[in-house]
Amino acid sequence: MSSKIYKKRLQALESEYNKLVKRKNQKIKPGNGIFYRYKYPVVTAAHVPLAWRYDLDPVGNPFLMERQGINATFNSGAIEWKGKIIMVVRVEGYDRKSFFAIAESKNGIDHWKFWEKPILLPETNDADVNVYDMRLVQHEDGWIYGTFCTERKDPNAPSGDTSSAIAACGIVRTRDLVSWERLPDLVTSGGQQRNVVLHPEFINGKYALYTRPQDGFIDTGSGGGIAWGYTKSMEKPVIDKEAVLEPKIYHTIKELKNGQGPAPIKTRDGWLHLAHGVRNCAAGLRYVLYMFMTDLKHPEKVIYSPGGYFMAPEGEERVGDVSNVLFSNGWVKREDGTVLIYYASSDTRMHVASSSLEQLVDYVKNTPEDGFRTGLSVITRIKLIDKNLRLLKK
Repeated sequence: MSSKIYKKRLQALESEYNKLVKRKNQKIKPGNGIFYRYKYPVVTAAHVPLAWRYDLDPVGNPFLMERQGINATFNSGAIEWKGKIIMVVRVEGYDRKSFFAIAESKNGIDHWKFWEKPILLPETNDADVNVYDMRLVQHEDGWIYGTFCTERKDPNAPSGDTSSAIAACGIVRTRDLVSWERLPDLVTSGGQQRNVVLHPEFINGKYALYTRPQDGFIDTGSGGGIAWGYTKSMEKPVIDKEAVLEPKIYHTIKELKNGQGPAPIKTRDGWLHLAHGVRNCAAGLRYVLYMFMTDLKHPEKVIYSPGGYFMAPEGEERVGDVSNVLFSNGWVKREDGTVLIYYASSDTRMHVASSSLEQLVDYVKNTPEDGFRTGLSVITRIKLIDKNLRLLKK
């Protein structure tokens, strides 16, 4: 009887899995003129291969139980590699431990499949308890770098405190996405670090990084904002001084904290940035995505800053392990100018949105900035209304 149960379940699981990974995605129209969402998430817990979750031994597991379940797939770095779109996905098991795994797609929109095995990340002498949210950067030095958050228990936590932690920036590099070299964690004077991103080019012969100094594991405290610093070497990465280039601001979508998303995209007009902003509300923390642009020659100088959010959670995106959250740490600019934006919703699943470099630059340059008070906000909107009324009367 148990062998029949096993075979029947295996057939059903394989059938559903194949349907999922072969499913065609659909663009949701008409969109907002800036980007298009797609009907289906691109990578979910159900996309993780059966062999990662089930013991497929019919003798040892006659009921084909899920032995090592997957809770979520989210916060993925992205890169174009050998004609395919690659995501380094944050995969979280039922045990709360996150790990990195590579999924690939020919078009970046659908038919995503994981590589055979997860990444076995090298450890430092101070082993990571948890790792997550890798940003991938093809640097001009020839390496592909991954910067991620490494979490360890706070050694100064009082007895009985089993939740206090310390966050730091872990660093790996690779040339083939198969062999990964672990480098020392980034050293800064800015307290704990999350959302650290390597700038893709040298600046005055140095490596430049976007950081997010914070006072504690969760709270940015007196720190916060997207900062900027230099290190002479990635093999001994030390930033002596951080300067905030994109601060958090009262009564905005980034009043509680903000952080760099993926590495910026270089355009003729400047460096195009995608970031997340966080505010507190009655329902808890609300994460949205926003954009800005920095100067080509001085990437630490913001030159355009559209007011409000670029993208916020909608529909099922609002629901998940940590609800009301959008987070992005990966996007890809393709040769034809298409930009694929990979974002996670509510710490649960991965989505894609598509736009073009031309559209995103237009959005950043021509969207009004935040006036930081109601009066100016209304004046800006009335100007738009008056302009449109004149156009409609022609």
